[in-house]
Amino acid sequence: MKNEYGQRIKQHVQEQFGKHADKYVTSSSHAKGDDLALIHSWLQPQSDWIVLDIATGGGHVAKQLSPHVQHVIATDLTPPMLGAAAGHLKKAQCGNVTFVVADAEQLPFLDDSFDAVTCRIAAHHFPHPDKFLQEAARVLKPGRKFIFIDNIAPEDEVLGHFMNAFETMRDTSHVRCLSVNEWTSLAMEAGLQVEQSVTSRKQHHFPVWVRRTAENEEQIKNVEQFIAEADPTFHQYFSVLIEDGGVQSLQIDEWRALMSKPASYTSSI
Repeated sequence: MKNEYGQRIKQHVQEQFGKHADKYVTSSSHAKGDDLALIHSWLQPQSDWIVLDIATGGGHVAKQLSPHVQHVIATDLTPPMLGAAAGHLKKAQCGNVTFVVADAEQLPFLDDSFDAVTCRIAAHHFPHPDKFLQEAARVLKPGRKFIFIDNIAPEDEVLGHFMNAFETMRDTSHVRCLSVNEWTSLAMEAGLQVEQSVTSRKQHHFPVWVRRTAENEEQIKNVEQFIAEADPTFHQYFSVLIEDGGVQSLQIDEWRALMSKPASYTSSI
């Protein structure tokens, strides 16, 4: 049953992202952001490195690292998304990036293959986040670094449920945002050590954010109504701004973590 659930989710992710691939190339929240510079600062990439970018989306992390390493392998579950990323990076003259269709929970690479692994703003679409972290750890060379960035749910269960509810309404391929405590626990189980991390707040312009994944105006209206009519406690936590009779913006937490694979790593799989 677990495998069937995962396959259904992944098929829907492919359908959803296939339809909206170009939006993730041009999306300002994906194409820009100080987290891209942080990736470079934390990794300190070397010219002889081979790097893996899991669920590359629009290819923005691959683009950031390409000039500083020997080669980047950019993977994604959705072929049209990889096609959009490839077109984007070709224009940016990133000639050392290879694109591979791959499942983040079952990577087609040997153990200890990469000098660094990254995954940015994608893991909330993975049905089995534990398997994803195990795979990231498996393919990473001992002693090397893994950078993980994703939207996170508040530790408060009620707030977290509300967040995942409106995210699912907005994007039907959304699975679940985990909390920092949940991610930290899964990382430890996968044999990864969290060396440093930071939680930040990301503001989204609601009309743009909701239309990136919504299929029709009714869906947009339902998401807006759900947020607008929520208890003031939710509005306060997510900094919901309502003006001119509509939701204008909100803020979501994001976790950025630098993890390492110990030299004495033992697979948890």
